[in-house]
Amino acid sequence: MSRKNKYQEITTIHHYKHRRKPNRSVGGDIGIYIFLAIMSMIMLFPLFFAISTSLKPLDELLRNPPTVFPRNMTLHNYSDLFVTLSQSNWVPFTRYVFNTVFITVVGTVGHVIIASMAAYVLAKYNFPGGSLFFRIAVVALMFSGYVTGIPNYLIMCRLHMVDTYWALILPAIGGSMGLFLMKQFMDGFPMSLIEAAKIDGAHEWTIFMNLVMPNVRPAWLTISIFSIQGLWNNPQTNYIYTESKKMLRYALDQIQAGGIARRGQASAVIVFTMSVPIIFFIFSQSQIMDTMATSGLKD
Repeated sequence: MSRKNKYQEITTIHHYKHRRKPNRSVGGDIGIYIFLAIMSMIMLFPLFFAISTSLKPLDELLRNPPTVFPRNMTLHNYSDLFVTLSQSNWVPFTRYVFNTVFITVVGTVGHVIIASMAAYVLAKYNFPGGSLFFRIAVVALMFSGYVTGIPNYLIMCRLHMVDTYWALILPAIGGSMGLFLMKQFMDGFPMSLIEAAKIDGAHEWTIFMNLVMPNVRPAWLTISIFSIQGLWNNPQTNYIYTESKKMLRYALDQIQAGGIARRGQASAVIVFTMSVPIIFFIFSQSQIMDTMATSGLKD
């Protein structure tokens, strides 16, 4: 058995051995479950209402006050949306989808890799200027995209990357949020495990990929969720001018601007744009919880 698997097994046994039974009554447990159920319904209501609205015909969408449940459920809003997108005279609908998927995947993977590598060095090694660099990254979190929009555009112009995919990918890769989250999470990773791996003859890249990254999975999955949400719903018409390179959100925004006649399609657009980040979160949520339960490592 390898050192990493052995340590994870010992950590899991230690976790279950020292787990204490909560000192609560049956009534207290029922009260907690009722409170959690009420809070979950409150949090899920906006998502439910968006889906319910997308299933309403046009006459119900224009009703005031609006109803929560559709009386005559229909899927015409979704079918009309895809018909409108497929009848585009500029570029096919699949081109918008390809642009969005490509930029989202490359930007997210690049952001996770670069942020993880930089955070690993900042968290586990002391070098001149390291703390200053991290403070600059933290200060960068205070500036919104509207503030950094002009500097980013000027930098992309100097690099001759305007109207290319890289005008969206590079700023996403260099985001400071991922560096901050990864660094804070890696601060709690035991340095003794890294030193033990070096004694066993493991190289720095092997330690990073096979030992550190699997144990900080909650951090980079969280970064991936934020990155996917930001890139998937980002039209960014300021950097992309060519129609064949524009994002899916741009095409969907044009449909939403169609007025009352496209009110039903606009409700379907809302569900479509928020579906991908939610689906990714649902599939990664169990891995985040399992990893946090079994890999809480301390020196």
